[in-house]
Amino acid sequence: MAVETRRQPRIPLEELCRLPSFFLPLVSWKGDRVAFYWDKTGRMELWVMDLRTEQFRQVSHGEVPTALRAGFAWSRDDKGIVFAKDAAGNEQHDLYKIDVETSQVTQLTKDPMAQEYVVQFAPDDAWITALTNKRHPAAPDEPGQLNLWKLRPDGTDYAPLTRYMFPVFGGQWSPDGKTIVFGTNEDTSNLKNADIYLIDADGANARKIFSGKAGSQDSASDWHPDGKRLAITSDASGTPRAGILDIASGNVRWLGKEGVEEHSGKFSKDGKTLYALRNYESQVRPVLYDVASGTARELRLDPGISTVIGFYDGDRRLLIGYQSETRRNEIASYDLQSDHLDTLLRADYGSIDPGVFVKGEHIYYPTFDGKRIPAIVYKPRNIAAGEKLPAIVHVHGGPTGQWFRAFDPFAQFLADRGFVVIEPNIRGSTGYGVAFRDAALKDWGGADLEDVAAAAEYLKSLPYVDKSRLVVFGGSYGGFMSFIAATKKPDIWRAAVAWVGVSDLHKLYEKSMEHFKYYFREQMGDPEKDRALWRDRSAVEFAENLRAKLLMVHGVNDPRCPVEQSRVFRDRLVELGRKEGTDFEYVELTDEGHGSSDIQQKIRTFRILADYLERVLN
Repeated sequence: MAVETRRQPRIPLEELCRLPSFFLPLVSWKGDRVAFYWDKTGRMELWVMDLRTEQFRQVSHGEVPTALRAGFAWSRDDKGIVFAKDAAGNEQHDLYKIDVETSQVTQLTKDPMAQEYVVQFAPDDAWITALTNKRHPAAPDEPGQLNLWKLRPDGTDYAPLTRYMFPVFGGQWSPDGKTIVFGTNEDTSNLKNADIYLIDADGANARKIFSGKAGSQDSASDWHPDGKRLAITSDASGTPRAGILDIASGNVRWLGKEGVEEHSGKFSKDGKTLYALRNYESQVRPVLYDVASGTARELRLDPGISTVIGFYDGDRRLLIGYQSETRRNEIASYDLQSDHLDTLLRADYGSIDPGVFVKGEHIYYPTFDGKRIPAIVYKPRNIAAGEKLPAIVHVHGGPTGQWFRAFDPFAQFLADRGFVVIEPNIRGSTGYGVAFRDAALKDWGGADLEDVAAAAEYLKSLPYVDKSRLVVFGGSYGGFMSFIAATKKPDIWRAAVAWVGVSDLHKLYEKSMEHFKYYFREQMGDPEKDRALWRDRSAVEFAENLRAKLLMVHGVNDPRCPVEQSRVFRDRLVELGRKEGTDFEYVELTDEGHGSSDIQQKIRTFRILADYLERVLN
């Protein structure tokens, strides 16, 4: 006889959300400090750690954003940091500069209708590059596309450097300050394409310098100190691969092995070493390459996610961010001479015993066409004989995203409450080659939906899973999938949760900024030429099929997946006679955008999800 149990949680939900987390660490140009966002005080603030003394100091005092969607940049003299801040998650960032010593903040830009992202200070600190969708002064009536601009450190002389039809990315200065490297696409027939360009610092002489092949995605990550070479990544071989481009000749020295995904990072200050990040079976590990010989060196690190923050101490050490499924993110120093790892910023667990966290299992499960789909599975500890547990298929965003073997508070708190959780890297995901990533092009809600259904079938095959208590859950594209799975595969699910989801592709496109529209056209084709496809993959068209209990949650300031996406689905359900509170539940978050890293907003998110699942599954 099956045993259904309600487990007593060992992880206090609110305390889990309150555990301090750091974000976006960046080493200063002199290499003696690292800055990062940290919510140690209960609110996101900017902090700086002295790498010699290992002492921390809070720099900001309420001026930085509560939810993070953009990074920051050190000035070359290490005296100032420029950061981006929006209003209540709307992602319409303005740029601000904070003095690292005095904490004085100066607003540099003010445009409530534009996104602005700081890139980098020029070598002489005279200019800053930024990416923005501000309207070009020569074409004020054109929609603003994401292009490269520059401004003075006091916010003056803000002017465009590029004017491309498609989004621009990058914007790093050459060592002599005369040239800037960036990426964009000028191939109107192939929206997958991305090439590498140079432009003079005054905005003249823009020229393409590298294209792996038509349709490949190529990018530059760093200038070599000699100013003659660039660290690049290209997926022209079918898998992203790191290389070093000689600008004058156009020749590339490829690093690593074909078929193994690696992304180029930064050069050491002496130019002798380049680090790359290897992505294999949802783990990330640094690889150091000797620039002269191309010889690879792998570091002695535990399995999990290890990212390089930067070289320091005369290139003798690496600052590394490390985490795993059972270990929260930490900052550590890796001695390149001794291979010794010293943790500088340890994870805080409060009163929670880290031993309660469960390790994810990386598996492959079969799907409808014979392919095997990679996934990470979390299951509760001490499953009793005959115990039958509810299970969740958690779909990531993107779809060009990926589940990693990193610390996942959602998976941990759900497993602690007796849920089996599968996080599938369905087709469309990154990390498994170009063909797999592109397998969902013009097919959202098609083969990828079948992969989600196959994840549910895998869960049903586990003897401790209750086949009648399956949930599909996701945010952004994962929310799109929750809507479409609940309406096109209605008999699988007891419940569905669409977080900042998408239910009407045409309405999404109409309300999107130009760089988001570019992405949607790349992913799903033209909204008019492919109108039939877009309607077939809009869940609002199939709302009458809904059988599962549905929870919709949306931030009202979301610019990526506007709140209208949940509102139109709710309204359609009401038209069909469905009752709010009985057939579906609907929550709008008035001070939030496309998700949040703010502690109080995280608590609210986790509480809404936990309370809902307890009601509809028990």
